[in-house]
Amino acid sequence: MMPLLGVVGKTNVGKSTFFSAATLVEVETENRPFVTIDPNVGVTHVRKRCAHVELGLPKCDPVDGFCLKGWRFIPVKLVDVAGLVPGAAEGRGLGTKFLDEVRKADALLIVVDASGSTDAEGNPVPPGTHNPAEDVQILLNEFSGWVFSQMKKDWKSFVTKVSTMGIRAAEAMKERLSGFSVKEREIIKAINELSLDENLAKWSEEDLKNFVRKVIELRPKVIVANKSDSDFAERGIEMLREAYPRTPVIPTSAAAELILRKAAKAGAIEYVPGDSSFQIIDEKKLTEKQKKVLKMIEKKVLERWGNTGVVQSLNEAVFGQLEMVVVYPVHDANKFTDSEGRVLPEARLVPKGTKVKEFAAQIHSDLAKGFLYAIDARTGRRLGADAEVEDGMVIKVVSAK
Repeated sequence: MMPLLGVVGKTNVGKSTFFSAATLVEVETENRPFVTIDPNVGVTHVRKRCAHVELGLPKCDPVDGFCLKGWRFIPVKLVDVAGLVPGAAEGRGLGTKFLDEVRKADALLIVVDASGSTDAEGNPVPPGTHNPAEDVQILLNEFSGWVFSQMKKDWKSFVTKVSTMGIRAAEAMKERLSGFSVKEREIIKAINELSLDENLAKWSEEDLKNFVRKVIELRPKVIVANKSDSDFAERGIEMLREAYPRTPVIPTSAAAELILRKAAKAGAIEYVPGDSSFQIIDEKKLTEKQKKVLKMIEKKVLERWGNTGVVQSLNEAVFGQLEMVVVYPVHDANKFTDSEGRVLPEARLVPKGTKVKEFAAQIHSDLAKGFLYAIDARTGRRLGADAEVEDGMVIKVVSAK
């Protein structure tokens, strides 16, 4: 199943520009609060070196995503939701609508204005006058407050039920948080870090509040330090890294990525999303103003940070935070093709630690039901049902069905 990444943050920090840059789907963007009302949903791509390069093959034939200059771009879902303001948990702004969309995401891309040029409400202020770390804290606080309010509903009857059935805290909270994209390992880690009792009946309201706060803190997330082309961005990025040492902070210029992708689509430049450089291939398609903008991107973004940060943020969310790996299923383990002769047609994202038989079930339930063994096409080695898939593995499933 395709992972879902939520583009979140306060209003007017460039979330919709990030979404457009990542998906090339046009959405309304302006320098004012609440441009986005309804969620924008699209497909973006994470980037990995393609297996066809490592196998010495001349090309591959993707049926989903694409391959560019030896880089495989694998699809993931992206949702850009309405901006958050303080008080969202109580319904202020587009409050609960925002929070309800956030709960569905597997990982969060928290977009902040690294230049410090928007206040807590999303209104423009002089650059460098607002601490972007405060915006991350507001988002986490609002989300925690809303989840806590949802958890409190029928809490006493829920505790009575699980206590009567002898269900321990971790299992009970897994059930309680089933609609919030919270993983079991995050629940167990939160309980252990807070030294909470295994019996929910012994939890105080403060225990529940601290548990929710800790679970939200542990949730897979990336801080997208947008507007990193600004002269004030370095200090903002420093403040973010000081405040959130456990969370990846990616210097990003969504506007630069959007410009580069559009210029590449128009045939004016050659640019692979996520690269550290681009090349002008048709100057006639560029005005003098556009050439100046590209020069500015080269100097203020690419030479400064090494990339625009958009693909890097997506990659960190999927491969770093969600710990997913790429596996290529094939029909012919010698030619690395499917039944129609296409080379490495599929690149599937699965959680690290996925068993081979579990992977077979994702391809087709019948493959798992009749599972005999699998073949690692790179080495020719046979794999049993409980062997774990590895990143970049090319695999053929042998089944009786």
